[in-house]
Amino acid sequence: MSNQQEANKENKLWGGRFKGTTDPLMNLYNSSISYDSKMFKEDLEGTRIYTQGLQKLNLITVQELEAIDTGLTAIEKEWVEGTFKIVENDEDIHTANERRLGEIIGKEISGKVHTGRSRNDQVATDMRLYCFNNLNQKIIPFLKDLIQAIIERAENEIDVLMPGYTHLQRAQPIRWSHWLSSYATYFSEDLERLQQLTQRLNKSPLGAGALAGHPYGIDREFLAQGLNFNDVIGNSLVAVSDRDFVVEIMFWSSLFMNHISRFAEDLIIYSTAEFGFVQLADAYSTGSSLMPQKKNPDSLELLRGKSGRIFGNMAGFMMSLKGIPSTYNKDMQEDKEPLFDSLLSVEHSILIATGVISTLAIKPENMFKALTMDMLATDLADYLVKKGVPFRETHHISGECVALAETLKLSGIDQLSMEQFKKIDDRFTEDVFEIFDFEQSVEHRSAIGGTAKKAVLAQLAKLQANL
Repeated sequence: MSNQQEANKENKLWGGRFKGTTDPLMNLYNSSISYDSKMFKEDLEGTRIYTQGLQKLNLITVQELEAIDTGLTAIEKEWVEGTFKIVENDEDIHTANERRLGEIIGKEISGKVHTGRSRNDQVATDMRLYCFNNLNQKIIPFLKDLIQAIIERAENEIDVLMPGYTHLQRAQPIRWSHWLSSYATYFSEDLERLQQLTQRLNKSPLGAGALAGHPYGIDREFLAQGLNFNDVIGNSLVAVSDRDFVVEIMFWSSLFMNHISRFAEDLIIYSTAEFGFVQLADAYSTGSSLMPQKKNPDSLELLRGKSGRIFGNMAGFMMSLKGIPSTYNKDMQEDKEPLFDSLLSVEHSILIATGVISTLAIKPENMFKALTMDMLATDLADYLVKKGVPFRETHHISGECVALAETLKLSGIDQLSMEQFKKIDDRFTEDVFEIFDFEQSVEHRSAIGGTAKKAVLAQLAKLQANL
């Protein structure tokens, strides 16, 4: 037997069946260690609990279990300290850890850790653990920090008024805090969806074997409890092949980044010289290599751009998944790179968005100057509604007032005289001029979800309570 054939037999978990050598390019094409090594901790913990299950079946002794535990602890230390050495035939994290365990405690003992286990249920377990830990230790806390930063800013700047827009046209006056609250609401709903997702994710595939279940009757509930799963996947075929949780995380990431993208787009527009509502901190801006006056919102543009990349991750993996026959197939190895990229991109995006919203400066005077009296046309219609005129009629009357002011080239409908108002509709009286007040306009909208100060503060209080 050649040295290469010996390496196939000794180092590959599947090498015993094969006599010939593997194409070196195939080794590279097949390998996932370059990216799945980030699951080293979850892989070691899965082996630690799994071998406890084997010991309960008397398939390994207490002394062997202690040796395995010592070896796993040593391997984790090497990974953490960056001293773990990946060798040529370490095609994935499972192979690498088991190979190293044999070097530390001897192959006679390490060779027992895979009893009744397959890399099919092993990788499914590792991925679920990794995703659950990542979401709960990073994404969820960081997302809460973003929401908290928005809430605090909204509370502190509750008195600032600005135009609200539809179709990017000035529509009605709102509070800056109301705009902030809208995105805090989107992100809070994202948080709720993510928390629901983690519960569906938190189910154990361990002990399902390659596809048909465990030949020695291992206690799968014991394994699940040891790894802090809240349930066991009840069908072994599903346990090894289900990647719905990967798709769901990618879908969640795509939807969240859609919200981040819209948030970024608004701030990009508000930061232009034409608007001048906000100014980004230097820490989240860049300059031009040619034009020294430029201050570019690159942080926001990257947030907007990465949303497309993350959606592409989801769409690409869905295409890989859609035609796979039942149980495990190697196509499923394509889940990790887009998943890990999405998780890392979302993590960084949340941190950047939090930094942007925490440090940007607002220009309340520019926001207020952008308010124009024609934005109170609806208030003019509401004025007549309160006098008993049907809204459809008041809408038409208000429109006539706007048209007349434009024809006369007046600065706003508030510049019409009492006589001109009466000419359009004799139900106008002197108190009509009292409606031309932006603060009064936002305060009139006091129903739940409105722009009145008490309504906005109530929104913020509810968002805070949800955290």
